[in-house]
Amino acid sequence: MTAASADAAAVRELIGREPRAGFAVAVRCPFGSPAIILNRPIGDDGHPFPTRAWLCCRALVDSVSRLEAEGGVRRLEQDEAMAGAVAGAHARHRLVHAGHNVGGVGDPGRVKCLHAQLAFALSEGGTPVGAWIWRHSAAGWPERCCRVDRAVA
Repeated sequence: MTAASADAAAVRELIGREPRAGFAVAVRCPFGSPAIILNRPIGDDGHPFPTRAWLCCRALVDSVSRLEAEGGVRRLEQDEAMAGAVAGAHARHRLVHAGHNVGGVGDPGRVKCLHAQLAFALSEGGTPVGAWIWRHSAAGWPERCCRVDRAVA
């Protein structure tokens, strides 16, 4: 996959470093910036890349980070109404990763990273796990593009 140079620069700015694998933009924020990228399954170093769907939008990252810091992973794992949805998300991830045990995929009863779960869900057009994370993190698109806010800061 090849990203346009403008997208590559935007992703570098949003994640604060060089991407470690080739990627394509899967979802753009309402302002046109990359919000979610899909990384190649093999990183630039030749090893399996651990996270296929990557959340870039700083507003979404910050919302999900707060949820994780407040015990969101444990809450999702213990939410009995979500057990089937979590197992289903893991099954879809395994298919996308061609069997690699990466990015929170593996134990269908355990959630490794809410950021990866939300990125994967939004890149698929929505999932019950993504809806749970969106609701419990109070995530939403910001009023201004994250890139504008970062440039001003």
